[in-house]
Amino acid sequence: MPPPKGKAAELARWISEHHPARIGEAEFAELARTLAPVSASYLRKLVRESGVPLDAMVAGVRQSNFEELEESLRLLWEEYAQADAKRRADVRKLVITAKDHSRLAGRNPERRAEKEEVILWLTTWLENPPLFPAWAAIRRGVMKLPATPAGQ
Repeated sequence: MPPPKGKAAELARWISEHHPARIGEAEFAELARTLAPVSASYLRKLVRESGVPLDAMVAGVRQSNFEELEESLRLLWEEYAQADAKRRADVRKLVITAKDHSRLAGRNPERRAEKEEVILWLTTWLENPPLFPAWAAIRRGVMKLPATPAGQ
């Protein structure tokens, strides 16, 4: 595999200099300043790929499969449940952004059915976050998805 270039190389250099055990919101903000100009979504993608553990608000809503989607929404629910009103709004904004991205991706006919299901999961979380874990367990059964360790 060739060495990283561009922003990925800058991120790798930052990680090798700072040796973070986790990347939280403070580190993410520092990376945004260090790697500027960089969009939050691209930076989030890069830090996800770095292998360094991420706080829930940094990892965001992962949508590569339904297990990751459920786990990321469960972690965001935990964040939301402990939060004050401003923090809850920040968590909701992250989930709303993920829903907007899924809507855009759903314009592709080949991905429409999958993204409609993702939008259902995100909408359910947004409408009633405390209900989401139980709803996801039921939905997994309907979809015949395996139980997740957190959902067992």
